[in-house]
Amino acid sequence: MPTNEKEYNGYLFDQLSILEDIEEVAEKENAQETLKLIKKKRRQIERKLYQTPPLAGDTNE
Repeated sequence: MPTNEKEYNGYLFDQLSILEDIEEVAEKENAQETLKLIKKKRRQIERKLYQTPPLAGDTNE
């Protein structure tokens, strides 16, 4: 489990990178159902990543 918000955000960015790699292959294969799932997962990750207010009340960054 991440110890702070910055580490948690790093995990979320890693997840987005993985989705980008999978999306590249799905586009080449014209895998429409896979692309729909990738889009859904990207929205879920971005919702966590860009939420307001941040997870922690830490203002000392």
